Amino acid sequence: MEKDARPSWDNPMQFVLACVSYAVGLGNVWRFPYLCQMHGGGGFMIPYIIMLVLEGIPLFYMELAIGQKMRLGSIGAWSAISPYLGGVGLASVVTSLYLCLYYNVINAWSFWYLFHSFQSVLPWAECPVNSNLTGYLEECEVATPTQYFFYRETLNISSSINENGPVHMGQALCLLLAWLIVYLFIVRGVKSTGKVVYFTATFPYVVLLIYLVRGFTLHGALNGVKYMFTPKLEQLANPQTWINAATQIFFSLGLGFGSLIAFASYNQHNNNFEKQAIVVSFINSGTSIFASIVTFSIYGFKATFNYESCLERVRVLLLNTFDLSEDAVSINNITEWITQLNQTYPDQIAGLGAKLESCDLEAELDTAVEGTGLAFIVYSEAIKNMPVSQFWSVLYFIMLLLLGMGSMLGNVTAIITPLSDFKILSRNLSNETINGLVCLFCLLLGFGFTTRSGNYWFTMFNEYGATFSLLFIVLIEIIAVIFVYGLKRFEKDIEDMLGHRPNWYWKIMWVAISPLLLVSLFIFYIVNYIQGGTPTYQAWDKDLGKSVVTEYPAFGQAFIGLLLVSSVSCVPLTALYVFCRRKQRGSSTHESTVPTLSSGV
Repeated sequence: MEKDARPSWDNPMQFVLACVSYAVGLGNVWRFPYLCQMHGGGGFMIPYIIMLVLEGIPLFYMELAIGQKMRLGSIGAWSAISPYLGGVGLASVVTSLYLCLYYNVINAWSFWYLFHSFQSVLPWAECPVNSNLTGYLEECEVATPTQYFFYRETLNISSSINENGPVHMGQALCLLLAWLIVYLFIVRGVKSTGKVVYFTATFPYVVLLIYLVRGFTLHGALNGVKYMFTPKLEQLANPQTWINAATQIFFSLGLGFGSLIAFASYNQHNNNFEKQAIVVSFINSGTSIFASIVTFSIYGFKATFNYESCLERVRVLLLNTFDLSEDAVSINNITEWITQLNQTYPDQIAGLGAKLESCDLEAELDTAVEGTGLAFIVYSEAIKNMPVSQFWSVLYFIMLLLLGMGSMLGNVTAIITPLSDFKILSRNLSNETINGLVCLFCLLLGFGFTTRSGNYWFTMFNEYGATFSLLFIVLIEIIAVIFVYGLKRFEKDIEDMLGHRPNWYWKIMWVAISPLLLVSLFIFYIVNYIQGGTPTYQAWDKDLGKSVVTEYPAFGQAFIGLLLVSSVSCVPLTALYVFCRRKQRGSSTHESTVPTLSSGV
């Protein structure tokens, strides 16, 4: 494929917005707040910012430079650097495929919640009645209405991964709609994607701003924000805090998927990607902090609501047990009354036992909820208690959809760009056809996540489909560019595009700091996986009304091993294939020179 035949962004702003739309995703809304909550609130931002500077920005810069110079997708770009490195790009495509298979399922859930948000009473605000019409459904009462709606109505989840069931037709239709919209967004490649990102990259900020204003007007919101910014500096001595900060930066920017290389391949030759790498990286991290403030204001409202509801139950219990005046007992003086009554009527207080709940606001705030639990359970529970809850629900799930769709554009582009680069495909199939076949393939496989055990497979892909492989891919990338291809050649290529060579900061990061951090993360992941014992997942127990830790069966463990190995194995297998093929042809003269980036395509 000739350089001048390749499509390009209409202007540099489209490229920046595409990168922002891709990098700023669902993880900014739920993963980062969870890590803040788990690792000391504001104290977590110290290692987070340090890791952004030492790891995130340099690697982001490197991938943009490769994509812009080569003007090819991941497979073509790495093959052009060296035929033996084609497997790096192939591994990125496989990893992006895994991500696409389950990531769009989250968008399907968002559609499901969005459609149910137009009811006069939100369906997760109260439990459904039982079949005898004598009361509420017992499973829902044991759990909570929000948990019941997510696990039973949305997922129709089974009790374990061993228990399968039919496809949830409602979810299947929502998934079909999600993939149809993705296809419409990417049908004409960069020409259509460039228009869409104006909306997907900006509108979520409008919603977040609206939610910020609304959040700060909610009762108890400041309790959550204060909790977030109260640093627990002892967490800085915890190695896990630093590891999670590095990992969050790494995956939040979307390194290793091939999406950044694909996006940058549509840039003009002299585009200033250095400035764009810095801008997008800080926008991404700033969004995480901004979204966390919004999240913790909502979370503070929910925690305060639960805390005061607990106090009210205790108040009613005391009024029913003792001869007290309603005007004298309030939720603000419950503690004093319990202390006084315990001194006067110790036997009666002791007789209340577990009925006398222990209400603790700090404990409510300390309850960490990760991932889908935060997005679809905690937020839903907070929204149902807001005035005009339908409006806030619609607004919130539209925002989730735009964040999810923006990330999907990058994930799908990471697959279709390398495929379109292959002349054998592009010569016989139009780009619209290739894009459609990729979306259809992902849709058909994605239907498996809409079965009764589908959420357990979703969790497996989410936890094991990308983490290990991405660490490996980016580690190989930086070793290949800096130590195999050569830093001096890479500097020359950057000078050819930008008019100047990278300064000392970039070179120190690429040569020493970033590789050491990646090696440390890679080793930690392997050791942690080995020491973790048998992999487990959260299985829904309808009798207890909550999830319980359960070990994966043998077939589940085998599939996890396949996920871990399948993409990583592309690198050595492709190198072995190229070596054997060249040896068979006896083309030693072709192997004597490694193609350079500056030679172009």
